[in-house]
Amino acid sequence: MASPTPTLLLLTFFFFISASADPDMLQDLCVADLSSGIKVNGFPCKDAASVTSLDFFSQGLANPGLNTLGVSLSRIDYAPGGLNPPHTHPRATEVVFVLEGTLDVGFLTTANRLISQSLKKGDVFAFPKGLVHFQKNNGKVPASVIAAFNSQLPGTQSLGATLFGSTPPVPDNILAQAFQTSPGTVKHIKTKFQPKK
Repeated sequence: MASPTPTLLLLTFFFFISASADPDMLQDLCVADLSSGIKVNGFPCKDAASVTSLDFFSQGLANPGLNTLGVSLSRIDYAPGGLNPPHTHPRATEVVFVLEGTLDVGFLTTANRLISQSLKKGDVFAFPKGLVHFQKNNGKVPASVIAAFNSQLPGTQSLGATLFGSTPPVPDNILAQAFQTSPGTVKHIKTKFQPKK
């Protein structure tokens, strides 16, 4: 049996994202009015009469007209040895499509089971909503992915930064007990996550 083509994979990928999106919006379109200065659960909508096709077009991934459509996209580039450290997206499932290079990826179930895979160009991998996951480029050349989320604001919570770099800080004795280590070790780890001045 032949392996699926990249086109079939992309179609499946975008079907998955659109079928798993945020709840339906209440109007035909809502192009973000970035000039309003207001941001409550997204941006307010531009007046529909001022919307043009350029609001839905992008030559990159930074600014397509996705406000209130329940999806978001990003491109992630990894240097050789680069790591997207363990993190979670509390409001979205993430799907990555490998453009170049290779990655070792994985997520942890709530039963503490690691589900991992080595990916190469053309591969697709899904990280379920809310589960801790990571991506690592163990290759000798750069790697790139397109990441899609079934939420316009998936949220990202990096475990290390959250636990060891929060403001105000999580008390050392709490982290020491949770990680079965000494408060001194916790203090040392916290120095790696302090904001740059």
